[in-house]
Amino acid sequence: MNALPYALLAVLPLAGWAWSEWRRRALEAELSRTMQLFEVSLEMNSTIRKQDLLQRIMDTSARALQAEASSVILVDPETGDLFFELATGLKGEEVRRIRLKMGEGIAGWVAENGKSLKIDDAAGDPRWSSKVSSRVEYPTRNLLCVPIFSKGSVIGVLQVLNKRNGRHFTERDMLLLESIAAPTAVSLENAMLYDALEKSIDALKSTVAVKERMESELQIAQRIQMGFLPVRLSRGRTAPLIWQEPEESDGEADGAATATAVKEEARGELREESFPAGVSALLRPAREVGGDFYDYFLLDDNELFFTLGDVSDKGIPAALYMAMIMTLVKGRMSAGMSPGQLLTEVNRELYKDDSTMFATIFCGVLDVSTGMLTYCDGGHCTPFLHRSTGEIVPLLGRKCLPLGVMDDTEYADQQEALSAGDRIVLYTDGITEAEDAERRQFGSALLHELLAGTREQSGEELPRLIIEAVDLFAAGAVQSDDIAVMTVEIK
Repeated sequence: MNALPYALLAVLPLAGWAWSEWRRRALEAELSRTMQLFEVSLEMNSTIRKQDLLQRIMDTSARALQAEASSVILVDPETGDLFFELATGLKGEEVRRIRLKMGEGIAGWVAENGKSLKIDDAAGDPRWSSKVSSRVEYPTRNLLCVPIFSKGSVIGVLQVLNKRNGRHFTERDMLLLESIAAPTAVSLENAMLYDALEKSIDALKSTVAVKERMESELQIAQRIQMGFLPVRLSRGRTAPLIWQEPEESDGEADGAATATAVKEEARGELREESFPAGVSALLRPAREVGGDFYDYFLLDDNELFFTLGDVSDKGIPAALYMAMIMTLVKGRMSAGMSPGQLLTEVNRELYKDDSTMFATIFCGVLDVSTGMLTYCDGGHCTPFLHRSTGEIVPLLGRKCLPLGVMDDTEYADQQEALSAGDRIVLYTDGITEAEDAERRQFGSALLHELLAGTREQSGEELPRLIIEAVDLFAAGAVQSDDIAVMTVEIK
């Protein structure tokens, strides 16, 4: 027998063993790679929070590729820049401030081209940028950088730095890192969506909390504003007296009684049953607070002071300006002073405030012993005088400038004689300029017509009836301006 076949027969078992051993090792390597990817998948799906996920991606990638470090650099969808969402260590905050332009450095090139790179000598590569390494003082010898795709677009890059034991990364390492990047994209996108949802929920909670706080503060402001308005006819008190503490007395009972009297009179609860004139008023702001205002009180046994006005703005600024006017009016008005003198003084004080707002105002003093009405019109809506005979006429006269327009304005007084049963109806432009859904206005003509049919109604009911008529006309249209109505009637 030929010796060659015997030699082949002897070698064949060895070759078979070698092939089997190579096959076994290849299968073990493939199994190991599959297990690594399975572990990576488990890691990726173990959290939905972006910061935790990024940390696990970096830790898992560095461990699987036997690298000293790993990083995930994301693409800003608004600017296209690359940034470090997560950076640890002493220089972490500094690294997070770094922004790479698309195409800048190895990471920028991979993001722009959507292709993986294996770099054996980082510093020698023309695409290398030391912007990051110089900040963290970390030398990069070699690296792998692969794109992270989501729905066909690059949303970031995954890179590992410096193979351990001084070795270089292999093509097989790059395939493994690309395999890690694939499930990373899905998990990262889900984490981003969850992160955006959390931020939206937090923003919504914050907005709701601010809204609730503002609503609470506005409710308090509304109560404060309504506290400025009189409830019933009472003797006037100057503003300092309203907030002063009651004087001490010898006995607790006397002190309590004094305090109660001050509070009751401040709220306008001391009624003057025998006074031969009546006042009724209603105010409804377009918002929680507004700029319409009114006041009325007795100056002495025979004189009734009343005023109604409208600040040019709305909301809280108008409410503050309104509070200033009412404080000045109540603090300055006294027996023997005419409405014109009052408005001249109040206007000078308001003008010092250097505000861009102004206020129209009508105020009058009615002497019930003579029936003489002395009044001043500071650019306000012309009131109606409803005579006891049924005649309705505008209370015409000289119009002066609104408060706060010019500091040297002199406000003029005018007079009108009234008789028993005569009624003055004052209102703000929230009544006449109220609109329906088709933008038609209520108007003074319709108000005149309404008053003609309410002669038999009492002055106390009239403000409510006027506002109800305006609401009926508006037919559900949003109230765009503050509304105030007042009636003054000689009994």
